[in-house]
Amino acid sequence: MEQVDLFSDSIERRIAQRIRSLRTERQWPLEELSQRSGVSRATLSRIENGEVSPTAAVLCKICGAFELTLSRLMVLVEEGFAPFLPRDGQLVWADPETGYQRRAVSPPAPGLSGEVVESTLKPGTRIAYDRPPRPGLEHHLVMLDGALSLTVDGIRHRLAAGDCLRYRLHGESLFETPANSGARYHLFMV
Repeated sequence: MEQVDLFSDSIERRIAQRIRSLRTERQWPLEELSQRSGVSRATLSRIENGEVSPTAAVLCKICGAFELTLSRLMVLVEEGFAPFLPRDGQLVWADPETGYQRRAVSPPAPGLSGEVVESTLKPGTRIAYDRPPRPGLEHHLVMLDGALSLTVDGIRHRLAAGDCLRYRLHGESLFETPANSGARYHLFMV
């Protein structure tokens, strides 16, 4: 049977290739990555073969298995380093399931640890993460527009434009927007 490549050289294709290379560098069979990430072997195979684009939740589980943030994975997908990155050159990825859109604001830099991403959630979005990519990862969430409810370590925070929430992520988190409002925010990770 001929393999169908939905993505050619798109960001989804580069993500799939990077996931496969990270797994093979560690000499993990698909079963090992499945066990470490909690994502089924079949789904991982379809992602690596470019048959499906992973959702944000699935991609974060995979990143967690490699102890990488989603931003760090995106850096690994990009090539080279330039200290200045104009807005139209910033990598944008969208979750096919929720419509969550993620813009890598910081120029990709493998040797630097701080990252800034701009996230956009549609009204009525709910995204749950069962664990951080790296326990204790420091976050600074700055709301730009809209409304967001963020639950971190069982504590719910309601955020509006101009608000900032600083936290270290150790466990589950839940991002929710109300039915009548989306959200756009910058997330600084250190």
